Parts: sequence; structure tokens; C-alpha cells
Amino acid sequence: MANNKSAEKRVRTSLKRRAMNRSQKSALKTTVKRVEQAIAENDPNLEANLQTMIKSLDKAAAKGLIHKNKAARKKSRLMKKAAALQG
Repeated sequence: MANNKSAEKRVRTSLKRRAMNRSQKSALKTTVKRVEQAIAENDPNLEANLQTMIKSLDKAAAKGLIHKNKAARKKSRLMKKAAALQG
């Protein structure tokens, strides 16, 4: 339990940040899953989903939500799968 004002505030802000981070990570996972599903189903909206995923991964990496190398790895792997599907 927090013993002073600054520690109490830290607990409050930590809880807020945790909730925000969880929702953002969840949204990020959803965009990645949409692309994976579009690849599996050979969806015509694959390009749009890819662009959305790339943007959300870049934003997450910029905010520090995920590591920049993880974002690059995810993008690379999914773009590779999409390219194999098209060509």
C-alpha cells in the first residue's frame, strides 16, 4: 500500500497507463489477426488491411508499446505471406 501522496498518485497513474496499454495492445493484435485471416481466405481487401496493420504497428513501436524490431518482424513476415499469395 502507498504511504505518501506521491506514491498514491503513482499507483493511480500506473493503473490508468496499464488499462490504456492493454486496450492498445488488444487493438493491435486485432489488426494483425485481420491480416492473417485475410491472407488465409485470399480476401480482396488484403491491401487495405495490410496498410492499416503497418500503420498501427509503426504507431505502437513509436509509442514504445512494442519494440521496433518486433514491429519490423511482424510486418516483414506478413508482407512475405501476402506477396507469396499474390505472385
